[in-house]
Amino acid sequence: QVQLTESGGGLVQAGESLRLSCAFSGRIFSLNAMGWFRQAPGKQRELVATIFSDDSANYADSVKGRFTISRDSAKNTVYLQMSNLKPEDTAVYYCHADFLVDPREVRDRRSFGQGTQVTVSS
Repeated sequence: QVQLTESGGGLVQAGESLRLSCAFSGRIFSLNAMGWFRQAPGKQRELVATIFSDDSANYADSVKGRFTISRDSAKNTVYLQMSNLKPEDTAVYYCHADFLVDPREVRDRRSFGQGTQVTVSS
């Protein structure tokens, strides 16, 4: 059983910053990537950023230059530093983790956190 525990959402004004955190717990073989999706009302869930076990990272074009993803591998925790927030960043942000439970598995499993609300007022 794995668990993702998110924190750090809230209400801010446009131009301000927030930092999201997500801690992974559970007995697994390897944790290969963690990151964040978001879902705004009436829209599909979209990938925001992912960081891999080699510390490489990917970002959605809409957040490049404003958001930074990082991780503390010792704590199995991922962070999303969000700067210069815009009203269009308003969404529920979901942490995800990609991992192997057994070394014989050929494909990562993916789990999601419960989500944290980020609201940016104009």
